[in-house]
Amino acid sequence: MERSEILDLLEVINQQVSSSVLGGREDDYQELESMGLITINRDAAQWAATITPAGIAYLGHD
Repeated sequence: MERSEILDLLEVINQQVSSSVLGGREDDYQELESMGLITINRDAAQWAATITPAGIAYLGHD
């Protein structure tokens, strides 16, 4: 995933506080999670992503 795509997804997640992991984007969200930028709550019926402190720093909002 390109940096601009990462930033776009992180901005959405950051603005929404918790962003539903939408069908077809699971791989993108899992990539962000493997980078330590988000965490995915898999306990809910609809998975949701939350930005981590590392994700905030990546956005430059530290």
